[in-house]
Amino acid sequence: MLSRWFDRIAARAALRFRARIDRYKLARRRFVREELLAEPAIAEAVRAHAAATGMPEAQVWARVRAYIREIVPFFNIIAYYQVGYRLGDALLRFFYRVSIAYENREAFDRLPRRSVLVYVMNHRSNADYVLVSYALAGHVAISYAVGEWARAFPLEYLFKAFGAYFVRRRYREALYHAVLESYVQLITRRGVTQGIFLEGGLTRDGRLSQPKLGLLDYVLGIARDAEYRGRMFVVPVAVNYDRVLEDRSLLAELAARAGQGRPTRWRQFRDVSRYVTANVGRMLTGRWRRYGRAAVTIGAPVPLAPWFDREQALFTLPRAERLARVQALCDDIMGTIGGIIPVTPVPLACAAIQSFDQDYIGRAELLARMDEMRGVLVELNARVLRADRDIAETFDRAWRMLRMRRMLYAEGDGFTVLPGNRPLISYYANSIAHLLGPYGEAVRRRDALPVQPVSAGL
Repeated sequence: MLSRWFDRIAARAALRFRARIDRYKLARRRFVREELLAEPAIAEAVRAHAAATGMPEAQVWARVRAYIREIVPFFNIIAYYQVGYRLGDALLRFFYRVSIAYENREAFDRLPRRSVLVYVMNHRSNADYVLVSYALAGHVAISYAVGEWARAFPLEYLFKAFGAYFVRRRYREALYHAVLESYVQLITRRGVTQGIFLEGGLTRDGRLSQPKLGLLDYVLGIARDAEYRGRMFVVPVAVNYDRVLEDRSLLAELAARAGQGRPTRWRQFRDVSRYVTANVGRMLTGRWRRYGRAAVTIGAPVPLAPWFDREQALFTLPRAERLARVQALCDDIMGTIGGIIPVTPVPLACAAIQSFDQDYIGRAELLARMDEMRGVLVELNARVLRADRDIAETFDRAWRMLRMRRMLYAEGDGFTVLPGNRPLISYYANSIAHLLGPYGEAVRRRDALPVQPVSAGL
């Protein structure tokens, strides 16, 4: 009786969103695990690991089963749509105004019925998981690879219920990667729609990072069977924010890598406490304001068949040469993602600020520079949000965030950049610098100048 009731709730959720839910996601975990254990590649990896380490094969198989239990999720329609979607909707609306744009929505209607789709994204925030799932909820239920950071109660169970599978970052054991590769290829062959953050991790400086091969290389491996080559499509997805929740933490990590030392645990606790206290105070006094825009652009599906036609000998090449060809493909995909990055008010204002070789900028000069940059972006077909809006109104929307974050200080007829927060200006400017044509070099040149470490606070 209870199971039928849950089935009715799940059916209503699926009908409400009319999303593509891959049937294999609904398979029982036991069935998926048994199918994965039967993969010839895993049996070969077990034999190789046993020979290399001297471990008994039974012990190696026990390790494989532990990896499979760790990786394989248990997708639940009710958890994804009734809980996850509503929670994501509430959180996103609380923090942001969300903008979702399709480059060519009709192109999805023309896809072959049995197409294999892989959504490939840039990675600016851990909120990307929620934002992109929310943006695609009416089209597809997407599965992600999630790092170890989410393997904590109750996040682990939530992510697995949403169809996400866990990946150990920088874990080099060949046996583990054989299991992971077999799982990724199994679900791809079965039509599970995946989302891959091509940079492999969050950008620390705001720029698009070099793409990582990893998971996409595993996905491409199913094309050893020629049947799949004409069915595979990559969908580029670009995200950007007026405020990335982790921006100061990411900049602190960048400073630590440059030898400036990591913040102490006490300082981290103090900064988080100040952040929470300040925002709770704003909510209680009615001064809470959202963090501006969170924007997603979903590009048109890119067929991989032409690339496979050019790379007929791909799977007969030595591994190093094959990976070089895959790297070139990843670079092209990242270029496509970079071309459709949404331009929200704060990155536009920060790019304009960065293009001046001074810390005091007159309001008229700043607005003129923003208007010029927006004109360049529109001409180059960049995705500028509300490009028809008066530039003063666009700046006023950015100014609320810049003032709240203490990045900019109003002084006379202009603004002064507070030096301790210059890295934040740089961080947001970098997200669109590659789109700015003649202005891009000016933004990058200012970014190279020495700055003081990022300050604590909001």
